[in-house]
Amino acid sequence: MNLIKRNPSLILPSVFDELFSPDFFGGVQNFSNNVPSVNIKENETNFEIELASPGLSKEDFNIEVDNNVLSISTETKSENEEHNAKYTRKEFSFSAFKRSFTLPESVNSESINAIYENGILNIKLPKKEEALPKPKRLIEIC
Repeated sequence: MNLIKRNPSLILPSVFDELFSPDFFGGVQNFSNNVPSVNIKENETNFEIELASPGLSKEDFNIEVDNNVLSISTETKSENEEHNAKYTRKEFSFSAFKRSFTLPESVNSESINAIYENGILNIKLPKKEEALPKPKRLIEIC
């Protein structure tokens, strides 16, 4: 048996592993503070993605499926300009995010639907018919 020495001062590789690890479903999240949290649930008939995004409207979102990858993105801009006798003040802000998820083969990508309500974007990903659980069947003995 050989002993392996570990140098605790070399934590850099583990930090990189955590930063670049994909989230559930194989999606990769952005590394900024304005990326909304996501919950992913599965039941017998579908998957459900809940994206917390208060302060936005349903028109702000862009949801698309391409090559079995679901992408959710938004981009918001605001500009405020104020003129006074001695000064001009102009403030603007810009925020954007994009989350992508690789869909399992069991998802029927033609029937995906989304609802935005009370600051939560809810996306339902129905399963294909062959992926649904089959009812119990009694087999007769001949």
